[in-house]
Amino acid sequence: MPSSDFARALETAPVLEITVVGRKTGKKFSTPVWFVREGGTVYLLPVKGASTNWYRNILKNQTIELEASGKRTTATAQPIKDKKGIEQTVARFTAKYGARDVKRYYPRQDAAVQIAL
Repeated sequence: MPSSDFARALETAPVLEITVVGRKTGKKFSTPVWFVREGGTVYLLPVKGASTNWYRNILKNQTIELEASGKRTTATAQPIKDKKGIEQTVARFTAKYGARDVKRYYPRQDAAVQIAL
């Protein structure tokens, strides 16, 4: 369970900074991403689908660091590969960000990630 400070930060953060370990280099790599929080779970969509580097890194090492508004936590990322799970994640993003932006920024919808907090 994340700290209450991190949970509060998620409520107002426009983006989430994720840090993953590079699958080839072993070095940490950070990038900002859009996210959807639903209860105790955070959902992510890779912009380039399954070919997105941070997603490919998660396939090798599921440890992920999350930062929202200066608050941090570490969790385990679970790739979502099944069609239904991906469609549900896309629907969550569409509800939060709108169909136009989701279609524009996530044209390849073949992968998603869920993170239990």
